[in-house]
Amino acid sequence: MSSFDYDLIVIGGGAAGMVSSTMAAGLGKKVALVEHRMLGGECTHSGCVPSKALIKAANICRYASGEGGSEYGLAEGPPRSVNPEYVMDHVRNVVRKVYDGHRPEVFRERGMEIVFGSPVFTDNHHIEVEGETLSAESFIIATGSSAFIPPIEGIDTVPYLTNESAFELKKLPRSMIVLGGGPIGTELAQALSRLGVHITIVEMAEQIMIREDKELRDLLARRLADEGLVLLTRTKAVRLSQEEGMISLTVEGPDRETRAVTAESILVAVGRVVNTEGLGLEKAGVHHSPKGIAVDDALRTSSPNIYACGDVVGPYQFSHMAEYQARIATQNALLPIKKHADYEHYIWCMFTDPELAHAGLTEDEARQKYGEKVRVYRWEYGNTDRGKTDMEGFGLSKIICNDRYKILGAHILGSRAGDVIHEIQVAKTFDIPLYKLDSVIHIYPTFSDVIKQPAKVCHIDELKGNPFVQVLGALFGPKKT
Repeated sequence: MSSFDYDLIVIGGGAAGMVSSTMAAGLGKKVALVEHRMLGGECTHSGCVPSKALIKAANICRYASGEGGSEYGLAEGPPRSVNPEYVMDHVRNVVRKVYDGHRPEVFRERGMEIVFGSPVFTDNHHIEVEGETLSAESFIIATGSSAFIPPIEGIDTVPYLTNESAFELKKLPRSMIVLGGGPIGTELAQALSRLGVHITIVEMAEQIMIREDKELRDLLARRLADEGLVLLTRTKAVRLSQEEGMISLTVEGPDRETRAVTAESILVAVGRVVNTEGLGLEKAGVHHSPKGIAVDDALRTSSPNIYACGDVVGPYQFSHMAEYQARIATQNALLPIKKHADYEHYIWCMFTDPELAHAGLTEDEARQKYGEKVRVYRWEYGNTDRGKTDMEGFGLSKIICNDRYKILGAHILGSRAGDVIHEIQVAKTFDIPLYKLDSVIHIYPTFSDVIKQPAKVCHIDELKGNPFVQVLGALFGPKKT
């Protein structure tokens, strides 16, 4: 009989922690889930859920307010006004609905204990939570990440927003500086712009969305600029101040000249910092750094009975990657058969309008690694019948293969890109060459044409290069006269 209170204690009630504790309880283990605030984590309360609700609302308001839509039969005339207060109430209502499925009683019904408080390790088998000592044979740390606040002069003197506070706004400002052009900054910037907020994005890199394929990110950046967003790239934030209700950000441009950018508010979205402070990891023998908790490919920390997963580990800070790691960490913590994390098939999506989905290597990364052996297949949304019926002709797919037509990466800019890319993700994961997808029956008309049509072109290339087909062509093809 175990001398510990639990078989497993999971620290952190976000995406990774909920998956780990649910899986462990399903395996018949005695489990406690420790969370310092509310179950659901950043994704539910200040990340994926509210941001997608806001994006959807903003896109509807864009048409309802009279910006476009005549091609769908919407009569032109005085634009309907947008009530941002209703929009933000809607976003918070969506969060509450999602949280209903994450309430403590839901997890208690699944056979686990929920403990609220701030845990501190006293050794690798014991933690203290609000004065109570709990012990477990194994632990999983899934404490996630928080918004990183950069050391800009004067930042402590202004009321800045992060994704953790932006969705609590009762009234939207007339203007906003968005510091950072990554996924969080760009998604929220476009949504707020469509709700009437004048947006200026300040980004140090050469372009916003720097991790995306250059061809597609540049297309999307031009689309955002056309919508009225001001994009200041290769621009450094130097100093912040506030005067008469306006926030002033001094920036240094690529020419080394400084100037001031002013707005009613500022959103800080320059990255994430892992949540490890106050856990007492040193007493548990868990090695960590500002970049996160160190783990091996089985997600085991330097303390053999403690595992970690999700944002606190990286390398990809997305909810779906956290869930992937959580399944591996839980199996390895509780079962003798070990599984290893494999990040070759990473995938994510920027939920801008249109969406920008990303799986594997970009074209530049592929050419750096494989040189001239890279083949690139493209298909424009405007050349799909569904794109024409839905007036969604902007964007394209881009599928990158090696010289044997195996998929190295895929990038889709366009409507429903985050859904469409999963066909390529399956093929890539199971090492299926692109041309094989040409033989798969696809529903017509759908946006899947941006996969089907490149696969068809690839199939023709494969047939042309097939020695057997070449021999048949020489024997039975048209005779030269």
